[in-house]
Order: sequence, then structure tokens, then C-alpha cells
Amino acid sequence: MSNNLTPAANFLTRLSNAALWLAGIGLVLMTVFVAWQVFCRYVLNDSPSWTEPGSVMLMSWFIFLGAAVGIRENNHLGFDVLLYVLPKSGKRVLRMISDIVILAFGAGMIWYGGALISLTWNTTLPSLGISGAFDYLPLAAGGVLAVIFSLERIVLRLAGEPIDEVLDEVLPAEIAVEIENINVDPKANLKV
Repeated sequence: MSNNLTPAANFLTRLSNAALWLAGIGLVLMTVFVAWQVFCRYVLNDSPSWTEPGSVMLMSWFIFLGAAVGIRENNHLGFDVLLYVLPKSGKRVLRMISDIVILAFGAGMIWYGGALISLTWNTTLPSLGISGAFDYLPLAAGGVLAVIFSLERIVLRLAGEPIDEVLDEVLPAEIAVEIENINVDPKANLKV
């Protein structure tokens, strides 16, 4: 990586790691909230009102933060059938288009998430006692990270960084699983 891009890449790595840690903590907290609700409902016969909306809000956070990290690490969902038959130049174009679409989708998340935040800012979630805007903050925050991480991929690709070469060496998941499942007799002289 060029020296000009290294500080930004280091910052984005820390940002990605922080988002991943927050998503993991949110997942654990959501599990604790649900377990507490089940315990209170079936053992104490007095279910707290805040556990379900709190769990759903935490779930929104870890979904959108985790999805953004997936964009940076190129683990997001995608239709990659064409990538297996195209030459490297065609793959590069398709991956660039994919990153541009993700960038546009992230911008939409920011725009519409911001609109929902502004519409619900003055409302109160009765069970949590906080502004209704907090329900939509994960949407906008995930959009911000999606834009940043997809923009990073676009800039690196335009700067000539070899971010696609690693992807071209990876076998499709279906083939990798089949290769692992082949039972080869150790005495046979078969090469896999």
C-alpha cells in the first residue's frame, strides 16, 4: 500500500475493529436481555417491559455495524457467478460496480435514516423512556460506515492497490467444501 494511503487504512482498520467489537458486545447484551426476560416471565411471573424493545434496538445496532464490517472485509452478500468465468479485467469492473452500488445504498441508508430520525426525534419510546430516533440511529450509522468502507475499496482499486488479487485466488465456497469432503485412500496415488 502506498505511504499516502497507510494512515487512512490504519484509521479505517481501527474503526472497523471498533464496529465489530460493538456489534459483538451488542449481541451478547441482547442475549442477556432475552435471557433476563425469559427468567422474569417464567420464574418471577413479572416480565420487564424494557427487555424486548431494548433487544430489538441492540439487534439493529449489531446487524448494521456487522454488515458494514462485512463490506470492508468483502464478506457481504453478492451474486458472484459471473466472477468465476470472466477474465481479471472483467472481474475488476464488476467489483467496482458492486462497490459503487453499495456506496449508493449506504447513501440511501443515511438519507432515509436521517429522515426517520428527524421525524421521530420528539417522540418517546414508552418502554425505554428515550427518543424514538434511537430506533433509526443504527440505520444511519450503518449507512455512514457502508459509505466509508465502500469508498475505501473504490479508492484503493483506483490507486492500483491489489485488493482484488486475493479474491481471485479463493475457490468458490461450494468447490472448497467439496474438495474438503473428498475421501481419498492414503494408499492410492490420486492427486486432488
